[in-house]
Amino acid sequence: MAGKKIRVLIVDDSASVRQALAKVLTEEGDIEIIGAAGDPFMAAKKLQEDVPDVITLDVEMPKMDGITFLRKLMSQHPIPVVMCSSLTESGSETLMQAMEAGAVDVILKPKIAAADFLAESGARIRQTVRAAAQARLGAMRKRSVGTGSSSPGPAAKLTADAVLPPPTGRAMAKTTEMVCCIGASTGGTEALRELLEVLPANTPGIVIVQHMPEKFTAAFAKRLNGLCEVEVKEAENGDPVLRGHVLIAPGDKHMLLERQGARYVVSVRDGPLVSRHRPSVDVLFRSAARSAGSNAMGVIMTGMGDDGARGMLEMHQAGAFTVAQDEATSVVYGMPKEAVAKGGVDRIVPLEQIAREILAADKRR
Repeated sequence: MAGKKIRVLIVDDSASVRQALAKVLTEEGDIEIIGAAGDPFMAAKKLQEDVPDVITLDVEMPKMDGITFLRKLMSQHPIPVVMCSSLTESGSETLMQAMEAGAVDVILKPKIAAADFLAESGARIRQTVRAAAQARLGAMRKRSVGTGSSSPGPAAKLTADAVLPPPTGRAMAKTTEMVCCIGASTGGTEALRELLEVLPANTPGIVIVQHMPEKFTAAFAKRLNGLCEVEVKEAENGDPVLRGHVLIAPGDKHMLLERQGARYVVSVRDGPLVSRHRPSVDVLFRSAARSAGSNAMGVIMTGMGDDGARGMLEMHQAGAFTVAQDEATSVVYGMPKEAVAKGGVDRIVPLEQIAREILAADKRR
């Protein structure tokens, strides 16, 4: 959308939230607000007059809740929608329904201290809306999409060097167990659901970084655990990586793969934003290159930006087998495209073939 402003409609029953979002979204000049509505009925009326590129939508509103409005909108006039929610356990459960209904992403609703909210989260909010504007709703099919971390954007874009040094020396010799490392962002929550739902209970251990705010990853993991044969949980520091188990990095924390004797465990830790994200795919992939080498497999999926591209190249150079989701099935073909451009990808496949690649790689061992 080069040269053209992203046109946004804000739907929220709080006037202060509408004002705060409008201020932060228009700060850099590439986004304009074409209207604001206090409830879905007002929003529907405005949509008859002008169609935006992106809608930001509150979850809890009078007259009609945001989920119901989202479902009606996606069935009648699909438009990229970013949900706006407070940081609560109940809110995160509700947002899982929003993703199933077709929301593209999620941002955290400003609380009373709107000024602090704007200062801390402005860059991430603008990035989320920009990603939504690029979303290819046709690629979503029955899926909806993933979310990004709400952590503040740094003045300078840091690499994984800020968390751990690059891999050195020769790749580790192969052992009997493989570990699969997956990174995803915009479009990832439902894409990951589709992937994990078809994996059998004896699948190799999997570790995942999905860009999401804190608390939402716990609800996401719980939802997947109820749908899949594999066991899915939000990762905790020191969790072992086991066959038939999936660990999802907690929002606002980095997750690293480490080797302890003959097994792998995850380290969950604080740290600066890397590639403008926490958790960062680059951090996970680099740790896999260092700790697992050719025993690892890397998968990079739908998402905006380039997080994971450098780390996937490092995994590839360490002897890992690497796969990228193709453009046709990606909601946003950003992260896979950048990984391919850096030369770190062995195979480019559609979403529905990734599970087959994981199982085939395990069988080859």
